[in-house]
Amino acid sequence: MAFNGTWKIDRNENYDKFMEQLGVNVVKRKLGEHDNLKITIEQTGDKFHLKESSTFRTKEIDFTLGVEFEYTMADGTDLIGTWVLEGDILKGTFNRKDNKKLLTTTRAVVGGELVQSYSYEGVEAKRIFKKQ
Repeated sequence: MAFNGTWKIDRNENYDKFMEQLGVNVVKRKLGEHDNLKITIEQTGDKFHLKESSTFRTKEIDFTLGVEFEYTMADGTDLIGTWVLEGDILKGTFNRKDNKKLLTTTRAVVGGELVQSYSYEGVEAKRIFKKQ
């Protein structure tokens, strides 16, 4: 249950390049880099409830490990995929609905920070969160 709690964005690594690879326009990329994202995670067994709050939107997501679900990113990109837990790492495998291309993401608590890593079409990025 290391993920439980509220996490506030601290810094991004290569996030602009990742969003560019996704096809996000320059205005939305600049806004996305400064979205003040806060994620609250509640894990109960294999079920997760997330609340994402940013400058631009608040969204609640429920998912069960290994069960496919749909998700819309803040830029409007629609995904379908699953999360699985491998040891202490939460791994997400998603396909874009528009072009079927693969987007993978992981969440891990490293040194007291929540590290969210992304990979899409050869571009890797990270968003690092501090616990509130």
